[in-house]
Amino acid sequence: MSEKIHASSDDISFGLDTFGDNTVDPAGQPVPPAQTIRNVVEQAKLADRVGVDFIGIGEHHRSDYSISAPDIVMTSILASTTRLRVTSAVTVLSSDDPVRIFERYSTMNALSGGRAEITLGRGSFTESFPLFGFNLQDYEVLFDEKLDLFRTILDADARDSAVTWSGKTRAALDNVKLHPETESGIPTWVAVGGSPESVVRAAKYRFPLMLAIIGGAAARFRPYVDLYRRANDQFGLPQLPIGAHSPGFIADTDEQARELSLDHWLVQQRRIGEERGWAPASPRQFEQEIEHGSLYIGSPETVAQRIAATIEVLDLDRFSLKYANGPMPHEHLMRSVELYGTRVIPRVRELLAERSAQR
Repeated sequence: MSEKIHASSDDISFGLDTFGDNTVDPAGQPVPPAQTIRNVVEQAKLADRVGVDFIGIGEHHRSDYSISAPDIVMTSILASTTRLRVTSAVTVLSSDDPVRIFERYSTMNALSGGRAEITLGRGSFTESFPLFGFNLQDYEVLFDEKLDLFRTILDADARDSAVTWSGKTRAALDNVKLHPETESGIPTWVAVGGSPESVVRAAKYRFPLMLAIIGGAAARFRPYVDLYRRANDQFGLPQLPIGAHSPGFIADTDEQARELSLDHWLVQQRRIGEERGWAPASPRQFEQEIEHGSLYIGSPETVAQRIAATIEVLDLDRFSLKYANGPMPHEHLMRSVELYGTRVIPRVRELLAERSAQR
């Protein structure tokens, strides 16, 4: 396997993700989805001010999340910030159209000077399939073909040429030029939940890999990192970047972070568990995920230590904290964003630099 050129701590990018979870106010009363969306923009503006590198905006079509059109929210964020990169988290490629995705994001990059990115994925929910008239039986072929088409589109844009493509899931394209052309492409990642086939597919189509680590210890994903590196070698590619996304929340102390998070995390987990036939989530499970799993909840020092350890064990180029998990009030989320930018990210960089110097 060819060696990856290890990035210094300054080269690693740190971000935040949100799905726009519908929230409650400090008194526990539901906040309207429209206000939740406006609050997400305010959270992103704060992230820009405190030094976060990027923010990811998720796509869902269900009542517990407010954001169904992430690209529109992203455009508002890009117009309200000066340096923050903004990505989807994720664009559900299987139930969207690659041509329209390119047109939307190339326009966003034109408006923002190239700060819009895409993270493509299949999504962890399936509501978009019947909503947009797709058959779940076509789950695999839809993603495979549309990923192939989007790679073809990006390659054509890089060459300033037309697109020719045919498949089973949409009309063929015969020497079609897409507009607007980009000035420097659209940075695009592929998110995977941990299947070997998905990891190899990302390498095959030359996309950086984003690992969605939402349960269990991060170290268990190391075989997927190694598989991706081997696949890059087999396809004759340089070693492409690898990132990871995990849930968490930061408060001034460990005790406060756990106290503020527990009930909201249980609401989220129990709703999803009921839909999928899981046993109800418990406070014990919450504590186990904090201590031994992928729940990054605690004080700035605690969370920084956990993130640094994950970056080292997986040799990451990017880490993103899903900072909204359940109906937590906007005020608490803002404090978490502030602490992440002002204290966690600098501390992680410091820890990584110290450990690198000791090697």
